[in-house]
Amino acid sequence: MLISDFSELSRQQCQSARLSRDSRFDGHFYTAVKTTGIFCRPICPANPPHEKNVEYFGNQAQALQAGYRPCLRCRPDSAPSSSAWKSVETTFQRALNLINSDNLENNSLTSLADRLGISDRYLRQLFQQYIGMSPKQYMQYQQLMFAKQLLHSSNMSITEIAFSSGFNSIRRFNDAFKKKLKLTPRAARKESRTDDIGSNITIKKQLKLSYRPPFNWQYLLDFYRKRAIKGIEDVGDDYYYRTFATEHYKGWFRARLSTKNTLSIEFDIDDITQLKSLVSQIRRLFDLDADIAVIEQHLKQTAIAPLMSEGLRIPGAWSHWEAGIRAIFGQQISIVAAITMLNGFVEALNNNSGQTPYFPTPEDVANSDLSFLKMPQKRKDTLKRFALYMVDHFDAEPDEWIELKGIGPWTINYAKLRGQSEPDCFLSTDLVIKKAIAALDRTTQVQDINLLTADLSPWGSYATFNCWNSQS
Repeated sequence: MLISDFSELSRQQCQSARLSRDSRFDGHFYTAVKTTGIFCRPICPANPPHEKNVEYFGNQAQALQAGYRPCLRCRPDSAPSSSAWKSVETTFQRALNLINSDNLENNSLTSLADRLGISDRYLRQLFQQYIGMSPKQYMQYQQLMFAKQLLHSSNMSITEIAFSSGFNSIRRFNDAFKKKLKLTPRAARKESRTDDIGSNITIKKQLKLSYRPPFNWQYLLDFYRKRAIKGIEDVGDDYYYRTFATEHYKGWFRARLSTKNTLSIEFDIDDITQLKSLVSQIRRLFDLDADIAVIEQHLKQTAIAPLMSEGLRIPGAWSHWEAGIRAIFGQQISIVAAITMLNGFVEALNNNSGQTPYFPTPEDVANSDLSFLKMPQKRKDTLKRFALYMVDHFDAEPDEWIELKGIGPWTINYAKLRGQSEPDCFLSTDLVIKKAIAALDRTTQVQDINLLTADLSPWGSYATFNCWNSQS
């Protein structure tokens, strides 16, 4: 299948991108070489093949399905994800997102169909229609490419990699790897260059995650530093650290900027089979899959162009629950005042002296006496109502929170912005954003905020952070 069959990119655009090794297109398509049987990223350092010998794919799984094996030099398994499917059916997009984030129980096709509210048969039809393979095949290809990424860019053992990639036995892992990728896991690791992983590889688990430039790491560090929760987050001159706990796993990670458009991640997780879910979370937290060049090109044609800085991404919160709590604490007060109260709140609910602190759960808050908080009683009541609601409706969309007294559109949009990393949340009612817009010179003065919001779409969230940054 040629890329022109499902993407906005033409064959000529793909050819130009691969010949120039343009990193802006990394992950948007893959170049398969008929004479070698190998597929590559557009940034591959190998000598470019003749166009007559090239085939283009928009997805790694399609290249594997066609019989190509991934290049050992550019490592297609490590490429940033792409939004190549943005124009297709929403249900299919959701299915891909659930599989890619490993947000399924036991990789079950029935579980996936139930989550989507459709039949197994219709799910299979969607996958055949859009990528020419079954959901099970796509799941296995994703498992294999994740495993290959870990073999190349982590210091984990092959056994750990097998289980973290969703295989329940080493034998099945080895068999699938050899059958689909045409080499053994051990051979793939031997060909990889792990020298740059770190000198203390026997102590900490590490891996690397890629992104497309530009990437303003300093902005992310500064943003998180102002809002860091003591014990749970730590932001140094060059790193971000946090603990995490979910229903299925807990641990910590530390991220640093590395070479070749990657972040280096040190981590510890108590259930290695949940690693793919953690990696998906980290990619979302730092917005690693955003195509910032395209986003900025769009925003520079709007009224906020004078307020923009290069490479700003969405700094995510761990969950929409955490983002909702942060938003409630931040209602109508300064960041400094909000984080001071939030630190006291988290410390009081983490009274397990000597143990690793984690962000409180809805159950923790629902079962706590919040009288110690130095805030208006109405705000305390809102926190309690929110926690009680989330105990029973944790997966509810933030828009549904509007029924809760004390939670309005700003709080909901903040949760969507940071807790779900939605790309199109422009907080037009935010006081800092109003100040930023008012500061524009007369030639670019905004007369209608609704028209501006429409102009910024579908990248309103990036406009929000550029406006906030202009006033910091």
